[in-house]
Amino acid sequence: MISTKKHIQQLAALLLKKGITDVVISPGSRNAPLINTFTGCDGFYCRNVVDERSAGYFALGLALAKQNPVVLVCSSGTAALNYSPAIAEAFYQNIPLIVLTADRPDYWIDQAESQCIRQEGIYRNFIRKEISLPLGESEKELWFAARQINECLNMAASGVKGPVHINIPLEEPLHELADEPLPDTKEIVWAETHFSLAEDETEKLAEILNSSPKILILAGQQNPNPGLENALAAFVGKSGAVVLHEHLSNLSDEMFCGSIDALMSAILQDKTEEFQPGLLITFGGQFVSKSLKQFLRKHKPAEQWHLSVGAEHFDTYQSLTRVIQVDATDFLVSLSEKTNDSDKTWQQRWKEKEARVNQLRDEFVQQTTFCDMKVFEQVTAGIPSNSVIHVGNSSPVRYALIHRRVKDAFYFSNRGTAGIDGCLSTAVGFASESEKLNTVILGDLSFFYDSNALWNKYIGPNLRIIVIHNGGGNIFSLIKGPAESPAFAEHFFTENNHKAEGLAKAFGLQYFKAGNELELEETLAEFYSPKLQQPALLEVFTRAEENTRVFRELFQYVKK
Repeated sequence: MISTKKHIQQLAALLLKKGITDVVISPGSRNAPLINTFTGCDGFYCRNVVDERSAGYFALGLALAKQNPVVLVCSSGTAALNYSPAIAEAFYQNIPLIVLTADRPDYWIDQAESQCIRQEGIYRNFIRKEISLPLGESEKELWFAARQINECLNMAASGVKGPVHINIPLEEPLHELADEPLPDTKEIVWAETHFSLAEDETEKLAEILNSSPKILILAGQQNPNPGLENALAAFVGKSGAVVLHEHLSNLSDEMFCGSIDALMSAILQDKTEEFQPGLLITFGGQFVSKSLKQFLRKHKPAEQWHLSVGAEHFDTYQSLTRVIQVDATDFLVSLSEKTNDSDKTWQQRWKEKEARVNQLRDEFVQQTTFCDMKVFEQVTAGIPSNSVIHVGNSSPVRYALIHRRVKDAFYFSNRGTAGIDGCLSTAVGFASESEKLNTVILGDLSFFYDSNALWNKYIGPNLRIIVIHNGGGNIFSLIKGPAESPAFAEHFFTENNHKAEGLAKAFGLQYFKAGNELELEETLAEFYSPKLQQPALLEVFTRAEENTRVFRELFQYVKK
């Protein structure tokens, strides 16, 4: 049984034709025709998440895991507004979401009608395309709507991916059903194109590369891509280039440098001109490291090339000279063929510096007291290889990037907008479609903020949640500025004495806790035991003052 609303029927038919079958629904009344159609058709996998803000992030994580668009369905009014944070994150991470918002007819807008707001254009700054379907169902209106739906779905899933918004005004009655198949709506296919460098442009770039003795490559946040990693390793092996990456770039080759913040601290105490690049090549998403940005803005390369299929002009380091609209893997393969075998002295200088910095880091962490720094060392050692790791924003992501990668693990984080509001929901959505063990590490404020992430039935035994409970927003103690403010304690740090145990038990998670090094070591063994066949939460208690002291002392230590 499906809704009698013809626009909804067309929409469902086109989604199925394009292979978009995952639907995350938040309950409501105005979206009843959508709910009835998606749940009444074979082919759709519908999930129900009550909290729209959490549902948005859940869908984001699901889309990330499946590498395919996910549909979001909500009612009218503020329900639609609650999707906004997740849509913004999806936009800046190029994650495809199909956002369907039910709406009142336009003649009721601003007429004191309940659950009725101005919904057209509400996500305008954070979507690839938005449309509002017609209210009428004449032949021309249905043709027009089908054409627009095709275009919208194609833009979400093709080229530079991202969220799209389809607003759907609906008149009563809302619950009339028909026992009939979906209409055979015409699909408009987006033919995929492939950007490549012209031969003369390749020659020109190769000439510049071969005359640049100091090539620095920044690999930003990206999904795991073995083909890219192999191409990058081959290019580096010939060119002598240096690759800097963070865990979120999902690269692991030993030739690359991954200890960026510690490296920058050490380099800034050295002869910085020896590490200043002549040519900077960038691709992928954002970097977490602020010190890297400061270093490159102060010690600018002569040229910077940014590789991007979407041709974004990212001038993060204020040195952009060339945008190359080509896939990074294709670029590296093409240029490797024309790159001369170069001297590796500069590459070795970076690797030697990193090795020394890592040695100092390990010495320091080994001898320090129990604190967040020590916790992350123990947790990193305890997480099984071949896991998926979701890192919360603020201090957790910074601590995670200081320590070594977990072997063969994939790392994810909401770094598109870097908010704390949906870290857990995103991880839950991802884990619901993952066959691997999924660990999410986040702070206590982030956990409580997003605790509705646990309010659904899709949490499986492969989920492990680690809450670093340092009593508040410890990030504001680590960065310069807030800690010196008279308002620090109440309005920045925001002291938190609530514990996660009650929530864990309320949502059926096995609860663990640790407050010192020995407890954590013993608890991690049980927490990651193959015998544990249910979702679990580990709460680790540390002291904020000790965390701040140790964090700052680490960077002073590696500077020597």
